[in-house]
Amino acid sequence: MLVLTRRANQSIVISDDIVITILDIHRDQVRVGISAPRDVEIHREEVYLAVKAANEAAATSPKALGIDMGEIKMPIDDSAKE
Repeated sequence: MLVLTRRANQSIVISDDIVITILDIHRDQVRVGISAPRDVEIHREEVYLAVKAANEAAATSPKALGIDMGEIKMPIDDSAKE
């Protein structure tokens, strides 16, 4: 891990297109501004971990969950009879 010291209004540049700027420092909080291309996803760690856990749960196979797909009944589409 790279550790850098920055003051308010100083920046860190990552690659050519990501800039992290320290906007304000007040007691135990630091306000950070991030300038990056729209296709770069930026999340707070707790949000990222929650999204990752939800995605992993959604990707779990029915078999791993103990669901027998043969027992699931699909609705019948009566409009196909016409």
